[in-house]
Amino acid sequence: MSATSSRTGRSLFLLAPLMLFLIGFFVWPLFSMMSQSVSDPAVLRLLPRSADVLADWDRTSPPTMEMQAAVIEDLRAVDDDQALGDMVRRLNSARSGFRTLMGKTMSAISDNANPPTDLVSIDNRWERPEFWLAIANALSPYTDRNLLAAVDLGRNAAGEIEHLPAEQSVNRVILLRTFWIAALVTFACACIGYPYAIIAASLTGWKRDLMLAAVLLPLWTSLLVRTAAWFILLQEKGLINDLLLTLGIVNSPLALIFNRTGVIIAMTHVLLPFMVLPIYSVLITIPKNLMPAAASLGAHPIRAFLRVLLPLSLRGVASGGLLVFISAIGYYITPALIGGPGDQMISSIIAFYATGSANWGMAGALGVVLLVATLLLYSVYARLSRDEPGRH
Repeated sequence: MSATSSRTGRSLFLLAPLMLFLIGFFVWPLFSMMSQSVSDPAVLRLLPRSADVLADWDRTSPPTMEMQAAVIEDLRAVDDDQALGDMVRRLNSARSGFRTLMGKTMSAISDNANPPTDLVSIDNRWERPEFWLAIANALSPYTDRNLLAAVDLGRNAAGEIEHLPAEQSVNRVILLRTFWIAALVTFACACIGYPYAIIAASLTGWKRDLMLAAVLLPLWTSLLVRTAAWFILLQEKGLINDLLLTLGIVNSPLALIFNRTGVIIAMTHVLLPFMVLPIYSVLITIPKNLMPAAASLGAHPIRAFLRVLLPLSLRGVASGGLLVFISAIGYYITPALIGGPGDQMISSIIAFYATGSANWGMAGALGVVLLVATLLLYSVYARLSRDEPGRH
């Protein structure tokens, strides 16, 4: 027993650095992202006294003097302009007009010569219950607003989930665009990778090694370098257009960059190894005498391929397709450099919310949507990759 315990202790000790690495660089960032998507302390942080008073409000009657006094007291204690701005943005997103109302209110409260005793004397809008309802709804430290907005949904005044107006519905369009581009890249990789894998599996010796090395070479090169290379190749005076013009195939340069075509070409090149290798790994396990046997029984080569080789290799095609699709939906650098404004994928929008507008809640919510889609696809990939019963 002591020897077993000693071995277990040594094993845990050796695994400790890996576990710490996974927790610090994988589990914790995922947890932080998911918590940001449902966290909403912007209003509660600055209006703690108002939260206690509003807890007894029936949400329909006009505001009482106690409610107004609590808000005035909370606003007088605000000394963080950034936190105030976050609160105003949150309230203005729930009720239009809060930005100007809060600006006017803060100016009046900061006037020490004539301090207000109630909010209605500052602006008549403070008498309307809908503005107080927006505050009451925003006092919860957790919200589903960002997660709903990530798929173009929201809650109406009655708290029911509904579709956002057309002018605010952009995330779903971008998500569909992301999946469509990923599907096109997957299809292109399958069209190129399947014949390539068949040829590589049929060869032996240095010829097979050469073809596999050609596939693996992109994996040994930085993604940014590969994307920059395609940026040079695809531009109007790049090598591809120069070659086409020299051969007389086209009369004017083709538009191959800053559009969907360039994105598909560059991403297909980058992700092609993830299609070829799973198909190749399945093909080399298929007995080589099956196709000759089908031909000897009178089957046409095309019929033999469709009835014998293709069904046996579909697991590799499916696994490679899911690998390519899962990788493609999270791409950022290639669409950002090669594509135009209408070719940006969901990762670019996440980057904009995180760094451009500092809206970490929406960035986290879109990240959660992308994570859920990836996990669902990965579960399908894991099922397809699992050995079939009785297969050795």
